[in-house]
Amino acid sequence: MLKKIATSIRENKNIIEKRKIDPLIQLIQSKSYKSSRVFSDIGEDSASILDNENLILMTTDRIKTEYVLNNPFGAGFSSILVGIDDIYCCGGTPLAASLIVSFKNKQIGEKIFEGAMEGSQKFRVPIVRGHTNPNSNYNELSSTMIGEIKRSDYLSAKNAKYNDDIILAVDFLGKIPNVSKYYWNTVTFKQSEEVLLRRRSMNIIAQQHLANSAKDISNAGIFGTILQLIKYSNVGAIININKIIIPPFLVKNGYDLETYTKMYLTTSYILSAPEDKSTEILKIFDKHSMTASIIGKIIKDEHLLKISDGKESLNVLKF
Repeated sequence: MLKKIATSIRENKNIIEKRKIDPLIQLIQSKSYKSSRVFSDIGEDSASILDNENLILMTTDRIKTEYVLNNPFGAGFSSILVGIDDIYCCGGTPLAASLIVSFKNKQIGEKIFEGAMEGSQKFRVPIVRGHTNPNSNYNELSSTMIGEIKRSDYLSAKNAKYNDDIILAVDFLGKIPNVSKYYWNTVTFKQSEEVLLRRRSMNIIAQQHLANSAKDISNAGIFGTILQLIKYSNVGAIININKIIIPPFLVKNGYDLETYTKMYLTTSYILSAPEDKSTEILKIFDKHSMTASIIGKIIKDEHLLKISDGKESLNVLKF
């Protein structure tokens, strides 16, 4: 099983894509203008700008062209969702969104905006700005979300510490949409209070300073997200694959660990926290209808991901 999971991680195309952008990240870090007001930037789910005792949060995402074409409503909704989770992940509160939309025909454009409005209402965040290119030769969609947080509460993706527990938190109440078997939908069929309740767990964890680092689980899946966290924190991780619990609904539908760990899990987070804080974090997630468990530890080996079954361990890759 360990070898099978290791191969699956190494061959995950979304993880490979994340690695390919590293030269561009290095270019930005070395050549971009530096400002004393930047509190955190590349590597964070949400960059942050100093504003007295608070931070202004900002995150930007692009929705894949294929998804925009095949499911424009879902793409519009996702353009809001992805930014929302980046803001909540660091403990912040979303404030407003901006969109850039290009579409080939009116029907696609209308569906994109319908989905975006649905997301705006669901997460109670206004769309305040954007750029629209109708009758374009292509279909493209990207979004920017801004938010805020107290400077002292900011939860970074770069601050994992040696010997931290690694915690996986997932909303187990979800569905599998027709668009992809690798998408765990936990939001579209719920009321605003339900989806916001789950995300506000991260506000409390940040305000109580319980965790050292956090990331929301992206399209790179559970292991891809862990690899990003350990890369930017300059640490390693060992994950006990037997500690990763698959939602019962997915088990009933034939999902195994290999497939589950590749999924884009909406409403899900990876955190690292000191051992003496982990129990309290688990309690907070439970009170907010999230299923959380300790799945591993932060180790000293920089950028190295290891997996274990509780008896044996295997080096997977350095990211």
